[in-house]
Amino acid sequence: MESLDILDVTVIEPSFKHPKIFEKFDSLSSNEAFIIDNDHDPKPLYYQLIGERGSVFTWEYLENGPERWKVKIAKLGDQASSETIGEMVVKDYRKAQVFKKLGIDFCCGGKNTVEEVCKTKGLDLESVKSELDAVSKEEEQNGNDFDKWKLDFLADYIVNTHHEYVRTNVPFITELANKVASVHGKQHTELVRVAEIFNRLGKDLSLHLVKEENIVFPFIKTLLLDEQSGTKTPAAAFDSIQTPTQMMEVEHEQAGEDMAEIRSLTSDYILPADACTSYTVLFKKLQQFENDLFNHVHLENNILFPKAIALEKRLRG
Repeated sequence: MESLDILDVTVIEPSFKHPKIFEKFDSLSSNEAFIIDNDHDPKPLYYQLIGERGSVFTWEYLENGPERWKVKIAKLGDQASSETIGEMVVKDYRKAQVFKKLGIDFCCGGKNTVEEVCKTKGLDLESVKSELDAVSKEEEQNGNDFDKWKLDFLADYIVNTHHEYVRTNVPFITELANKVASVHGKQHTELVRVAEIFNRLGKDLSLHLVKEENIVFPFIKTLLLDEQSGTKTPAAAFDSIQTPTQMMEVEHEQAGEDMAEIRSLTSDYILPADACTSYTVLFKKLQQFENDLFNHVHLENNILFPKAIALEKRLRG
């Protein structure tokens, strides 16, 4: 490991931890880095950095629990501010299929660059770029250009398509996961854990949808109305749209991690020889659910939320 300053945040009083980390980050010159050492996953810090400093840093896990977490944070130089995975998918949605096939997260991990992810995952950068270039050269297919949609229309689309999908499928998959775990759990113990994870995930997502539909999306629509009318609606309970969107992104991250654990437990949804019909249907439904979640989170993390934040900045400075 290269020699870098290590900031042990476990010895810092909780109320001073993030200010101290920001102070250290701000003191860096371009392309310099430091390491934070913590006793829990500092992912909330990642979202705070994004919200307050923007995409001007890289975030690399050197140790990822369960007792210690070490993260290398580097300040980008001007020449290093390359296009992120999320930005690539926004411009050409077909590239999402390449990232999905390679196991590269384009939604929750969309703020990383291809170079960063290839380094972390040990993928050949030139091979990945070649696949992405091949997609770019293909004849453009008719489809939805979500990046050009108005924010209110996009929010309604997310509710009517992805939120409705979650509400329809969570009860069915939950019941199916519990049934398969009860029948096959002794022979395939991982199914018990799969059911536990999905039960929690389903409850978390149900609450998540309510927060988006009752708080986040209405506020985004209020910003659009302010832009159209030239007025300024009094601030909501939060100071900025960044506050709830950061919370939503943290919850997206947890949902993505839950589905990643399920995929790992099931060895990429490979069915055993004794799989019954319910077992088979469960794995197919989990795969479909994961695909929908990827597309759902991509639309919010990489398009809706950044555009809403940019709109608020234009309106309110």
